[in-house]
Amino acid sequence: MSKTAKSTAAPVVAKIKVKQVRSGVGQLPAARATLRALGLKRIGHEVIKDDRPEIRGMAKAIQHLVTVETVEEVK
Repeated sequence: MSKTAKSTAAPVVAKIKVKQVRSGVGQLPAARATLRALGLKRIGHEVIKDDRPEIRGMAKAIQHLVTVETVEEVK
């Protein structure tokens, strides 16, 4: 029988909170599509996504429309 200790602490997964602060009206279609792809629907709407390079890149592409915060969640 193996005597390996299992960690009882829950893993911490980095997340980011993306909040829409400006309207997509009057923006390029690609910017509006990026808002929708992130799940943002209206000004003030917030979504929490995994902190991955793809999501960060999408948020950077529309940085003039959103704010980004890092949050930590216990899985």
